[in-house]
Amino acid sequence: MFTTVTSKGQVTIPKAMRDRLGIGPGSRVAFELASDGRVVLVKSDGDRPRNRFESLRGCAGPGLGTDEIMALTRGEE
Repeated sequence: MFTTVTSKGQVTIPKAMRDRLGIGPGSRVAFELASDGRVVLVKSDGDRPRNRFESLRGCAGPGLGTDEIMALTRGEE
């Protein structure tokens, strides 16, 4: 997908991308520079879609040691 930069430095985010990111009027977005030089657009108002790893964050609970975490990971009791 391509878009054109206006003389004011503005771009239109294509509808498919807005829909995918859940961006609507008043949404805040951020531009992040990746290590390979690409620029990444992300929704920055906290309502980003969860990725497959975020759902696992915090599952082990507070205060567990490495052995307990490894046992939980392996399904041991």
